[in-house]
Amino acid sequence: MTKQTVLLVEDDSSVSHIIVTALKAEGMAVESCKSVAERDDLLAGGKYDLLITDVGLGEADGISTLDAVRAEDPDLPVIVISAQNTLNTAVRASETGAFEYFPKPFDLDELVEVVRQAMKPRSTELTVENLDDESLPLVGRSPAMQDVYRMIARLLRNDLSVLILGESGTGKELVAEAIHTLGHRKAGPFIAVNMAAIPTDLIEAELFGHEKGAFTGAVNSAAGKFEQARGGTLFLDEIGDMPMHAQTRLLRALQSGEISRVGGKGLVKLDVRIIAATNQDFEKLIAAGKFREDLYYRINVVPIELPPLRERSSDIPGLAVHFLNLAVTEGLPRKVMTEAAMKILSRHVWRGNVRELKNVIYRAVVTAREEELSDVVIRQILQSQQQDDQDKEFAANFDHQVRSIVSEIILDPNQSASVYVRALEKFERPLLEEILDQAQGNQIKAAKMLGINRNTLRKKLTEYEIDPSQRK
Repeated sequence: MTKQTVLLVEDDSSVSHIIVTALKAEGMAVESCKSVAERDDLLAGGKYDLLITDVGLGEADGISTLDAVRAEDPDLPVIVISAQNTLNTAVRASETGAFEYFPKPFDLDELVEVVRQAMKPRSTELTVENLDDESLPLVGRSPAMQDVYRMIARLLRNDLSVLILGESGTGKELVAEAIHTLGHRKAGPFIAVNMAAIPTDLIEAELFGHEKGAFTGAVNSAAGKFEQARGGTLFLDEIGDMPMHAQTRLLRALQSGEISRVGGKGLVKLDVRIIAATNQDFEKLIAAGKFREDLYYRINVVPIELPPLRERSSDIPGLAVHFLNLAVTEGLPRKVMTEAAMKILSRHVWRGNVRELKNVIYRAVVTAREEELSDVVIRQILQSQQQDDQDKEFAANFDHQVRSIVSEIILDPNQSASVYVRALEKFERPLLEEILDQAQGNQIKAAKMLGINRNTLRKKLTEYEIDPSQRK
């Protein structure tokens, strides 16, 4: 039986040796070269079952020169490997019809397995022109983001339903936009709708449209998001917050490929790709009876899980530069980040993920007078933001405490004192304790936060037998 023949184009001798050795161990015949010119000579002189090519080949580009290879042998499967680990590279590889794209460093066993699968030819329909990293919505070269890029590249030619998972602020809508903008539906509209922002009684009309008189206030007929997204993509953000009645209707629509407007009798054929996203745990939602399991499997054909920023800290410098450049396009002054400032950003724990990082960068650009953003500027903004977050958390906790206290007072059968006096007695102690906790036992800071004299605070602490030294 004739051996399957692979042509490898790789100018890194160590990488070339590893790949050649692994493929020969699988019984394949492998020829290797280091340049596009050598590649073309070898292709002209023989027939190969597979081409593996690096992207950076000296002055040549292994991807952009594939058009000539395709013209000569359109059925030749191609695997692209590259150290240029950007979304742009993954998309370019996919759009030229590459069977697979591997960012360096890659798993050798996985490469060998894909080589086996790639021996069957496939055709390509799409082309991409003039893509550059600045025009693309996602930034980062970490291994975690490489997995995301590869998955996006696999989705550009089909209409499979996608479920994007990840914490708030990780960029779920950006991934949805990338799949749409780079895919075969890019000429159609991209319609995004936040399930958590629509009143429960209006959600069906919002999604499926309504006829005149279908409900109070429906003075005219209106198309829903499904119809508005015809020929394009419908992005259902925060789908975990969708009420059960709307879930049932959505499932029926996805199963039948048709919808009917609220109050309408006719059916409308669907022509839309569905991408959904959530930051919630679907297993818990399903177990609690808050989400239909059959709908979950319908929308979760292809899952993409976005890593939190703390798990890809190597991407922070690139993201920071990206946001600095983006700020300029939005009319803000051009700033540069010092190395010391960048180190602070890289060490910070970004609970709000990429969204929080963007907020910090923009705040620094607006507030800093100097052209250079120093470590002092960044540290001050992070401290200020941390205080803002603490204040919000305090306000939420405090509001909950107040409501609990008021309910307790109203329901208390003891009416010997007025509601106001009893509320003050109940309310004042937890207020003082909470403020002291926030001030870490510092009475001067606590008095300032309360807006009272320090002596008054001392009297109150003595009255309630509160020891500030225990509140640190």
